[in-house]
Amino acid sequence: METQANGQAQVYGVGELMAVAAEHAVPVVAGIGDQALTGPTPCADYDVKSLVNHLFQVIVEFQKLAVKEDSDFSSTPDRVGEGADWRERFAREADALVAAWSAPGAEEGESGAMKMPARLVGSMALLDLTVHAWDLARATGQVYEAPPRVVAPLAAAVAELAPTARSMGVFGEPVPVAADAPGFERLLAATGRDPYRVSGR
Repeated sequence: METQANGQAQVYGVGELMAVAAEHAVPVVAGIGDQALTGPTPCADYDVKSLVNHLFQVIVEFQKLAVKEDSDFSSTPDRVGEGADWRERFAREADALVAAWSAPGAEEGESGAMKMPARLVGSMALLDLTVHAWDLARATGQVYEAPPRVVAPLAAAVAELAPTARSMGVFGEPVPVAADAPGFERLLAATGRDPYRVSGR
């Protein structure tokens, strides 16, 4: 994945970008109090607990996709309900996701049931780790700043994924933002999120 630094294109591996994204996402999850779990989020179909469980599922199942194994999203286990240490378990699984996508060969070839390019599959996990961290921060009154290094690569991935994602209801219709809006605001808007919404739905 490419991003720009001082006018020069730099290529970062998916695992490297995931490590940066995880450094920003894990503290958001760690900062969610139990009393906030029933609150609404910017994702209309999820309250805070169910969105944490969804993101948990993503980081677990995409570890399998990194090694070209089949993933299973047919159901979402209640990992939050499995014990009070769910924040620590989330952090460990995030580390495991980073390790899986940093391993040699993870970005090569195809992955998943749709036989998509592995790098694009990895970018899907990177996107969830980034935008859902924002969703959870907004829902729980926390501050989240997307790591600039991941924004440009994700914008390119969203542009590629958007038609299919919108047809499947994964992305909403794009939200209008100013042409000179910061990159992360434009990224959120492209996925159907209102970057100016304060919290909740």
